[in-house]
Amino acid sequence: MRCFARILLLLLCLLVIGDCRRQKSRKKRWPTENHTLGTDESEIWDYSRPPRQHGIRVNTEIPPVCFVSPKSKKAADGTKTRRLKNAHLLQIDDHDFTMRPAFAGPAVPVGVDVQVESLDSISEVDMDFTMTLYLRHYWKDERLAFPSSTNKSMTFDGRLVKKIWVPDVFFVHSKRSFIHDTTTENIMLRVFPDGHVLYSLRVTVTAACNMDFSRFPLDSQTCSLELESYAYTDEDLMLYWKSGDESLSTDDRISLSQFLIQKFHTTSRLAFYSSTGWYNRLYINFTLRRYIFFFLLQTYFPATLMVMLSWVSFWIDRRAVPARVSLGITTVLTMSTIITGVNASMPRVSYIKAVDIYLWVSFVFVFLSVLQYAAVNYLTTVRDGKDRKLRESAQEQTLPCTCGMPHAKTMMMDGTYSDANSLAGYTRASMAVEDAEDKHEQMMVHLSLDESTLSKRKSVRSFRIIQNTHTIDTYSRIIFPGAYTLFNLIYWCVYC
Repeated sequence: MRCFARILLLLLCLLVIGDCRRQKSRKKRWPTENHTLGTDESEIWDYSRPPRQHGIRVNTEIPPVCFVSPKSKKAADGTKTRRLKNAHLLQIDDHDFTMRPAFAGPAVPVGVDVQVESLDSISEVDMDFTMTLYLRHYWKDERLAFPSSTNKSMTFDGRLVKKIWVPDVFFVHSKRSFIHDTTTENIMLRVFPDGHVLYSLRVTVTAACNMDFSRFPLDSQTCSLELESYAYTDEDLMLYWKSGDESLSTDDRISLSQFLIQKFHTTSRLAFYSSTGWYNRLYINFTLRRYIFFFLLQTYFPATLMVMLSWVSFWIDRRAVPARVSLGITTVLTMSTIITGVNASMPRVSYIKAVDIYLWVSFVFVFLSVLQYAAVNYLTTVRDGKDRKLRESAQEQTLPCTCGMPHAKTMMMDGTYSDANSLAGYTRASMAVEDAEDKHEQMMVHLSLDESTLSKRKSVRSFRIIQNTHTIDTYSRIIFPGAYTLFNLIYWCVYC
């Protein structure tokens, strides 16, 4: 009996403890459907157990009340839902985009069109040009097709480009190039429901241009920007201009400081590499004509003025040595400075340019004007020396010769000569005999003097043009300007 009583007492204690625990737990949280979706608890269920009445347990319960959390009132994120939908439509994860479309099949046709935004610079020294353009590619990839009732395309930025296949077009002979990335990468991808793709990017490229300066600065230059696939030959990828010549468009506001843009046009051909094969190559050709007015002001006019300045020395007296020498040296040094300045801004080519011909011919004219005065000065010195000798010899030969006479005689007013020492000791008869002999000797001296003087005058007359410096300056005033004018006529007719 004691054991049975103890068991009943223990069961009663357990029942009391269980009722106490139930009364203490007033709220209980139940899971909602959102738990199965992996979201936060948005609803909380609360209930209260009714108290016992007079020891009788009532089975009626208050229905639980649902308290809605404020988070559940927030609108659904349409962007996230749309992104998941697009990703599902494109089925990017279901295909291997490391391979081109129609792999192991015919070549993929890729149309290209270009819009030139600006020609930034043309460098003669580096022989290159810099261009900013919009490059667009068109192709069809059936792996990107998606169902659409409105037939509208979807547009993406550069983040999707890294997940799909795009043509590997590069610029041949490019020195530097980059895709603009302010504020984000300037890349656009547009996908149509049938799988057609438009891929556009904004790029600046600096490419080489083989220039011919044989007619500089009266030249025209033709440069080209070449596009080609790096990995895919013509059997895998076929590049072509989408609309022919209309595939290339330019901004009407494009202008350069030194060149006039004459025309843009497109061409295409195949390029062969001995180790890899044939590739489709597209060309953007443009022709530039150089403005001449800048070089007329900076090069041609100064050179012409220096040549004309060197002619001023022909009107300066030949005895003004400092004036004529300083003028000639100044013009020569100025021409050397002009030639050095022009060549400093040009590449070191191994052929002669048109401007070199003009400058060096002008330099030769200036140099010849200096040599002309050197010749005038030399001939003047030689002539003055000869004239001095002639005057001295003439003065000596006009005096009567006293060679062989026993005594020195003195000329009298009547033409006779008398001895200065013994004039008083001679009689008139003896003086008459001596006068006759002296007259004969004097005639012989004058005859010999006249013959030598005539021969020398003939030789002077034969070289009068060479030795007359006034005549050389006179001829130079006509020959130099005439020859330079003829050179200018020939030069401008040939190069213009």
